[in-house]
Amino acid sequence: MDSFITTSAKDQETYERMANAIAFIRQHHLEQPNLATIAQHVGLSDYHFQRLFTQWAGISPKRFSQYLTLNYAKSKIAETNSLLDLTMDSGLSSPGRLHDLFVTLEAMSPGEYKSAGAGLQIRYGIHNSPFGDCLIAMTDRGICNLHFLDNPNQAVAEQQLKTEWPNATIRYEQKATEHICDQIFHRANRSPLTLHVKGTNFQIQVWQALLKIPLGGLATYQGLAKSMGKPTAARAIGNAVGRNPVGYLIPCHRVIRGSGELGGYRWGLDRKTVLVGWEASQIEAQSAFLRNPVSGKCGT
Repeated sequence: MDSFITTSAKDQETYERMANAIAFIRQHHLEQPNLATIAQHVGLSDYHFQRLFTQWAGISPKRFSQYLTLNYAKSKIAETNSLLDLTMDSGLSSPGRLHDLFVTLEAMSPGEYKSAGAGLQIRYGIHNSPFGDCLIAMTDRGICNLHFLDNPNQAVAEQQLKTEWPNATIRYEQKATEHICDQIFHRANRSPLTLHVKGTNFQIQVWQALLKIPLGGLATYQGLAKSMGKPTAARAIGNAVGRNPVGYLIPCHRVIRGSGELGGYRWGLDRKTVLVGWEASQIEAQSAFLRNPVSGKCGT
C-alpha cells in the first residue's frame, strides 16, 4: 500500500500548505500547538486540515509531529548507524529498503567528468511532486539531476543545468521525463532506476553510501564516515553530501547532525523537515496496514 497522492498542479499548493504547517510545528514544538492553531496558521478549517494532512502523510498531524522531535531523531540515529555498519560490511539490504525504489548509480568516466558534458544529450522537464516542483534531467544512460525548485521557471532551471553541464546539449522535453517522475513519486511502472552522475571518486563513494540508508532512517555525518571506513573524513563527507545532484533518490536528506538537529539541506530546511517526517510516517502507515490490511487504515 502506497499513500502517494496524485501528482497534479494541486500538488504544489498541497505541498506548500503541508510545509508551512510542518515548519510551524517545528518552530513551536515547545508550545505543542493544537490542531486548531496549526489549521488557522495555514488558513484551513480544523476538519479540512486534518483530512488533507492525513491524506498526504498517511497519519494525523499530531502523530506526525512526534517524528520532528530530537528524542525521535536520536533514537533513529543509533538504530541507523548500527544498521549501516552491517550493510556496508555485508552488502545486505535493510528491511526499510523494501519500501524504497530500486536505484543503481553509474558514475561518469574521468574523461566524461573532465569534459563537463561534451557530447552528452540531456533532456529535462519540470514536474509537480508531493514535495514541491522539481526539475528532472536525464542522459541516455540515466537520471543525472533531480532538483527541487522554489521557482519553477524554465529559464532559471535550464541555466542551473548549463552551470553543471556547460558543454552538454540541453533540451526541454517534458514528455521524456514525465514517466520518470511518475515512477519516482507515483510508484508507477516499478522498474529499476539508473542514475548517471558526475562527481569525483570520493563524491561517488559518498553518494553510494547514502543509498544504503533505509527509508525512515537517519544517519549522522560522523556515522556515515565511520561506516565508510573513513572516520576522520566527516567534514569532507558533509561537503559531498551537500553536492548531491539527485535529490530524494540519493537520500542526502537522511543525514543529520549528531545532536539530532536536522542541519542544512541543498533544497531548504523546511523541505528536509517535510521529507524526514513524511518518510517516518510512511513506515508507520505501512506497518499499520500490514497489521490490519482488511481495514486499510494507515495510522492515527
